[in-house]
Amino acid sequence: MARAGAPEGCLVQALRQTAGRGRRGRAWTSGEGNLACSLVLRPGMAPAAAALVSFVAAIAVGEAVSALVPGRVTLKWPNDVLVDGAKISGILLESEADRQGGLEWLVLGVGINVRHFPDEALYPATSLLAAGADVTVEQVLAAYAASFDGWYRRFRDHGFAPIRAAWLNAAQGLGGAVTVRLAGESFTGRFVDLDGEGGLLVECGGAVRRVTAGDVFFTGGET
Repeated sequence: MARAGAPEGCLVQALRQTAGRGRRGRAWTSGEGNLACSLVLRPGMAPAAAALVSFVAAIAVGEAVSALVPGRVTLKWPNDVLVDGAKISGILLESEADRQGGLEWLVLGVGINVRHFPDEALYPATSLLAAGADVTVEQVLAAYAASFDGWYRRFRDHGFAPIRAAWLNAAQGLGGAVTVRLAGESFTGRFVDLDGEGGLLVECGGAVRRVTAGDVFFTGGET
């Protein structure tokens, strides 16, 4: 639909997914009763800047979820939302460049576990229902959409700085030990910051390493 010219703000909701895609090519399925939606965006900015929309979405989902459940809602780099340490949402960006190398469109995919969650996953998972919120998918979508609209406008008007500050304020594991799994190695250090381009900064062996892609695991049983 984006390729066919769908305008910014066009949203598609799937009642269920059987062949979805997760981050780094992982399989993603979503049964009826969970929220799965994709939003067409045309932010009119460089691809690297537009990629930061994933942080905007994480804040919006976290804000919507925190208004519904009693548990502690945190954000896990790069784009997961957790309730009491268990994953409740995933976010995926897909985009296409124009002929000049700029961004033609961006599709923001968001999944929120409303009624169900997978028993077997890379990280512990939960749902809104399991976390104490007996709500409908429509209620969750309305809360997420309203929150995203406000944060997206803030991002367009003021850049990444306010997004970075809000994300860090809700970040899981900030200041603590983390293990980062990359494609060819793993290392452990201390999660110290998020930089202005969305990179994870980890203090390791007296130096700070910048991570742009990988899986993060926390110590003490947190994931």
